[in-house]
Amino acid sequence: MASIQYSYSACDPLGNVQNGQLSADSEQEVLAILQAKNLVPLQIDPAEAEDGGSLFARSGISSDDVVDFTNGLCTLVEAKVPLDRALSLLENLTEKQSVKEMINNLRREVKDGKTLADALKTYPQVFSKMYINMVHAGEEGGILEQLLPRLQQFLQSANEAKRTIISSMIYPMILAVVGILSVILLLIFVVPQFASMFTDMGTAIPDSAAFLLHLSHWLKNYGWSLLVIPPALWYSWRQLDNSPESRLQRDTFLLKLPLLGTLLLQAESSRFCRTLGALLHAGIPLLRALNIVRGVMDNQLLNNNLKKVEESVRSGIGLGQALHNAGGFPLLLSQLVIVGEESGRTNSILEKLAESFDVHVKQQTTRLVSLLEPMLILFLGIMVGSIVIIMLSAIFSINDVQY
Repeated sequence: MASIQYSYSACDPLGNVQNGQLSADSEQEVLAILQAKNLVPLQIDPAEAEDGGSLFARSGISSDDVVDFTNGLCTLVEAKVPLDRALSLLENLTEKQSVKEMINNLRREVKDGKTLADALKTYPQVFSKMYINMVHAGEEGGILEQLLPRLQQFLQSANEAKRTIISSMIYPMILAVVGILSVILLLIFVVPQFASMFTDMGTAIPDSAAFLLHLSHWLKNYGWSLLVIPPALWYSWRQLDNSPESRLQRDTFLLKLPLLGTLLLQAESSRFCRTLGALLHAGIPLLRALNIVRGVMDNQLLNNNLKKVEESVRSGIGLGQALHNAGGFPLLLSQLVIVGEESGRTNSILEKLAESFDVHVKQQTTRLVSLLEPMLILFLGIMVGSIVIIMLSAIFSINDVQY
């Protein structure tokens, strides 16, 4: 694939405006490609580079849209509907404009003689390397109707795992936000009422109460600056992706975290097993499959370890032993892969391991959420209780002085 992604707007012979993306070395090449398709270019711009945000944020196409597209395509291909006709039907079935435009562009690419995999390459921000290579293997081997259901299952499993984690975190996040807002409102509107009380009494303010009053004053005048902190932290965190060294340090640190590190490792191991198993089942050679899997691994440390695995396999070492030597992945993974290689059942072993890791991820997430909720309640209770106790102690101290 070419090094630069371009977005374009062009007019076809019927006067319809088409929008899409192409990979090319220069704008002149994009211009030549569009002219060869009898399209009149209206606008050609380099596509914005991904900045580490959501995979589908720039295209306006969500992961659910991709799942729906794959489900529909799978059903139609299994029914022996020609590919261009299947894409035309899918275009009419969807109501989302961005998805309509994408499917329309895919259909035109296919009608112009391209394979579906080549057409999908014009949307790298939507379709992953694994997705494209699975489709390519199906078209090349004439078994697209067999591979699409596996791809559909893979995407649905990934989406279900993502939704499980998100839904599990909704209540703790609401609890944290409401609790923090309650503390802030208490400091801004309730605590200052005690300042006038001390002033009227003409007594010295205890140090602990003075600290709360200063904090209250700061929140009133500069509390808005707290709104800058979350996006600044998020931006700084994402900036670590710009350097391989900093990203490696960050991902190594994450894997060493108690509980969360194990959760991340099992989630990455599940992605590795499910993706590699699907690619091997598609008939893709092991070395090429390992290279593709590296492209879908989020953790840089595990990505580097997979590079070592790929080099070991290229030198003649078995996959299971290579995984064991490289380290990083759970010991169970390498041991069962060795058993699978000995019995000739590597694909099924990888699929079983993916399911096992998924179960562990769900269980671990449930435990973390179960632990997080009482910890948040305890933390917020201590904060509110401390404020109340400090202010009440200050009031009692006034009475003691007067007495």
